[in-house]
Amino acid sequence: MSDSAPPSPAPDGPTLNQWLQQLDAGDAGAVDGLYAALYDDLRQCAAAQLRREAEGHTLSATALAHEAWFRLSGQTRTRWESRSHFLGVASIMMRRILVNHALARRAAKRDAQLLPLTLAEAEQVAGGPGADVVAVHEALLALAEADARAAQVVELKFFGGLEIDEIAQALGVGSATVKRDWAFARAWLLRALRAG
Repeated sequence: MSDSAPPSPAPDGPTLNQWLQQLDAGDAGAVDGLYAALYDDLRQCAAAQLRREAEGHTLSATALAHEAWFRLSGQTRTRWESRSHFLGVASIMMRRILVNHALARRAAKRDAQLLPLTLAEAEQVAGGPGADVVAVHEALLALAEADARAAQVVELKFFGGLEIDEIAQALGVGSATVKRDWAFARAWLLRALRAG
């Protein structure tokens, strides 16, 4: 995790569109301003993602937001088009962080020294944090092979917390298309998760 926190926005600083214009003009300092302007949204997105995780998760919303911010700040080739675009990419980044975290926890459990457990302790371990995030990730990868846009809709809506109109804008399609993709993806994922 990064030790540095995102910079704080100036109270009467530039708007998001002004930061984007400054970025387009080649102003390197605008990167910090852009992240500062969007940090509250990033923190809310992280909190929403962690609400879907099992209780007692070892990552906090602040840690998840900072890790995503740290990784997104390295995205020098990405041209941020809008708030929706930024939050969409951030939600994908956060999902990857959570999947990596869950996989690392599973690996640590496999490598841990075996200790005798009571039945109650064994039940707690079986349903522990991160048990579902990997299954959802694998199902999303399979959905992306079947229908890439539907998988993007799921990432933006479920993980990014974007509304239908924001998703439509981010993907450059109509709201009706997003609604159809969302309905298809939900049914597809439900079937895949039940089968798995």
